[in-house]
Amino acid sequence: MFPSLSILSLVVVLLLFIILYNIIWPSHNRTSLGRLRLPPGSMGWPYIGETLKLFTENPNSFFSNREKRYGKIFKTHILGCPCVMISSPKLAKMVLVSESHLFKPTYPLSKEKMIGPEAVFFHQGPYHTHLKKLIQSSFRPSTIKSSVSHIEDIVLRILPNWEHNHTINTLPEMKKYAFEVAMLSVFGKKLEAEIEGIKDLYQRLEKGYNSMPLDLPGTPFNKAMKARKALHEKLRRVIEKRRESGENGEGLLGTFMLSNEVQGNRKLSESQIADNIIGVIFAAHDTTATALTWLLKYLHDNPHLLNAVKREQEEIRCKRLEAKRRITWDDTRRMPLTTRVIQETLRVASILSFTYREAVEDVEMEGYLIPKGWKVLPLFRSIHYSSHFFPDPYKFDPSRFEVTPQPNTYMPFGNGAHSCPGSELAKLEMLVFIHHLTTTFRQMGSDRRRGDTIRAVSRTPRRVTNQSLPR
Repeated sequence: MFPSLSILSLVVVLLLFIILYNIIWPSHNRTSLGRLRLPPGSMGWPYIGETLKLFTENPNSFFSNREKRYGKIFKTHILGCPCVMISSPKLAKMVLVSESHLFKPTYPLSKEKMIGPEAVFFHQGPYHTHLKKLIQSSFRPSTIKSSVSHIEDIVLRILPNWEHNHTINTLPEMKKYAFEVAMLSVFGKKLEAEIEGIKDLYQRLEKGYNSMPLDLPGTPFNKAMKARKALHEKLRRVIEKRRESGENGEGLLGTFMLSNEVQGNRKLSESQIADNIIGVIFAAHDTTATALTWLLKYLHDNPHLLNAVKREQEEIRCKRLEAKRRITWDDTRRMPLTTRVIQETLRVASILSFTYREAVEDVEMEGYLIPKGWKVLPLFRSIHYSSHFFPDPYKFDPSRFEVTPQPNTYMPFGNGAHSCPGSELAKLEMLVFIHHLTTTFRQMGSDRRRGDTIRAVSRTPRRVTNQSLPR
C-alpha cells in the first residue's frame, strides 16, 4: 500500500511540474521585443531537453535533421540550457565577430566549474583581451619556431615504442603525444619535478568532463572536481616555487608570471593563472589528439592520398639526410599536400561541432527573438557540411583547399576574438608527427570488416594496428 502511494505521489508531483513548466516558460520569455516569436524547434523534455539525443545520435544526423525540418536557425534545450542553433555563415559571423558584444562566451556551468571560472574562454572585455594577448604571444609562429626540435624529440620517443607492440590504439597514443606537447608549451623545456603528478590528475579530471553534472560521492563528476581541486593546488605550488627561485621560467606559465612584473599590466592572481593553465591544457590536448586520430583514418581510407603524402614527406626526408639535419620550421612550410589533407580532416571531422555564446540582452535574428540568457550555438559542423560551400561534402577531398574557402565557411578553430590562439601549434605538431610516421612505417592493408582499422609495419617486421576512433 505505502509503496503504491509513494509512486502515485511522485507521478502527481511530476505532472504538476510539467504543467507549471508549460505555464511559466512562455511568460518567462515574454520581452520588450513583444511580437517576435522564438525560432522553430523542439525543447524536448523538461530539464533534460534533447541532451540525450545529442549524445546518442550521430552529430551529423542530429544537426542536419533539425536543419532540414526547421531551417538555418532553430531552438532546442541541451545540458539544462535553452539554446538557439544556427548553421548560416552570415549568422555565425554576426554572433562571433560583427555583433559579438551582444553574445558573451559561455559554457554550461559544470564545464566552467571543471576548467575554472577565471579561464579565458568564459570572459570578454579588458580581462579577456589581456589574457588573449599573453596566450597569443606564446603560440605565435615566431615563438613556436623554436619548439620544432623539441616536438620532434617527443615524436621520436613515441614512435619506437610502436615497434615493440602488436596492437596500437591510436587515440590513447595521440593523447600521450598531445599531452607532452601541451606540457612543453605550458611549462617550457625544463619541467619541474612538481608537475610529475599533473598527468594523472588531468586524466581523472578529463574522465568527468562530459559526464552528467551530478556532484554526488562516487560519480565521475564528483571525482573530476576532486581532481581539479588537487590539480589547482599543484599548479599553485609550481607558481610559488618559481617565484621563490626568482625565475619565471619558460612556456605560457613564464609568460603569465613575467606579465605580472611589468608595470602597467593587469596582474594575474595565482588562481587566475592556474585556471588558464588548466584551460589551455584542455584546449591543446583532446582536440589535437582527436584530429590526429581522424587524420590517420582518412589517410588509411584513401591509399592514393597516403602514397602522395609519403612521396612529399620522403622528399623532405632525403633533403634532411643529405644536409645531416633534423626537421625545421621551413620544412613544415613545404608540405602543401599534407597541409591540405589536415585542412580537409578538420572540415570532415569537425572536432569542434559548435561553440557556446549567451545573449546578454534580447536580440532579434532573422525576424526571431533570442531571449536574454539563452545560449546561441553557431554550428561549425553543419556549415562545414554544406554542399553550397563544399560540393559533395561527405567526400574526403583535400584538393578543395587549393582554393581558399569563402569567408566564415571554414572555422575549425572558431572565429573572432575567441578563436583558438593555438591553431598554429596544433598544425605544427600534426605536420611533424605525419612526417616521421609516414617515413618510418609502411601500410600493410586492413581488415575490411572494420572501417576504423589501420595496419602498418615499421622498417623492422612489427605490425601496428589502429583500433580506436572517437565518433
